[in-house]
Amino acid sequence: MKLKMAENSLFAILLRSSWWWSLGIAVAIVVIARLALPAAYFAYGAFGAFPFIVIGAMAAWKQLRSPSPARVADTLRLVGAMSWNEFSSAIENAFRRDGHAVTRLAGPAADFELVKAGRTALVSCKRWKVARTGIEPLRELNACKQARDAQQCIYVAAGEITDNARKFATENGIQVVQGAELAQLLRGIVRAKKAAN
Repeated sequence: MKLKMAENSLFAILLRSSWWWSLGIAVAIVVIARLALPAAYFAYGAFGAFPFIVIGAMAAWKQLRSPSPARVADTLRLVGAMSWNEFSSAIENAFRRDGHAVTRLAGPAADFELVKAGRTALVSCKRWKVARTGIEPLRELNACKQARDAQQCIYVAAGEITDNARKFATENGIQVVQGAELAQLLRGIVRAKKAAN
């Protein structure tokens, strides 16, 4: 059983925030422990800062690996100029690089089947250039997931996702890859294609 952190818990919010918020809370806990507790109990009070230090380190690591806003914009610009063959090859190469066995699918709902560590994921990315994605492609992908008995769905989009579509994705466990996540997925691959042209 995989444990999942509540989306609006303090630690989940801090993981999505800048790393220095967590470290600031840790410093505040240490200062309060120093001022409020006798010297014999200071270490116990200061230990309360440890989870915030860990969360700060995790957030810093995640933010360090995240692409810059300029790189995200550059990637989205390059992706928008690609043909379907170029884009599908880039997506396929990205997932292969990340350790997935990739199979192209011919159906309208899913474009790729990924297998890694015995888990199957379906990827839909044919509508990557659409400015605004509604709920219907996500419904089709979810139905395909159930028909193929896959464990995960991934929807790739360079444009916007409507609120209803995003809610449907969350409710049905569909991972939406766009913006920074798309730039991270295509790291190095889009630049290599740009350099080759």
